[in-house]
Amino acid sequence: MNRIILSALFLCIFNLTFFNTNAQSTNNMYRIAKIKIDAKQLENYKTALKEQMNVAIKLEPGVLSYTVVADKKDATLITIFEVYASLEAYQSHILTSHFKKYKETVKDMVLSLELIDTELVARVQKKDY
Repeated sequence: MNRIILSALFLCIFNLTFFNTNAQSTNNMYRIAKIKIDAKQLENYKTALKEQMNVAIKLEPGVLSYTVVADKKDATLITIFEVYASLEAYQSHILTSHFKKYKETVKDMVLSLELIDTELVARVQKKDY
């Protein structure tokens, strides 16, 4: 009976350690960018942003995803949710020629920029999403 209890206790501790380690093993960097765009330049801004994102996703393994949304009441308020494999991947990203080109292109279009570093609390999605 003691062996069964000890074996069960061992399995519980192993499972807790294994799952806890996996949950915390990610070094991903999550950032939110809140951007106010000059209304007269909104379409040009969107074009430059899409070009930069597509190149970054294609060429940089450390750039994992971008999600961009605009406020329904004010389309010039753009929010970008960015995910990078690590802080180092992000630091490498901002040194690339395509990112520098984007920053130069949009410098007179962006009226304000707020960058918010965040931590992942939870992520849930449908299997085929």
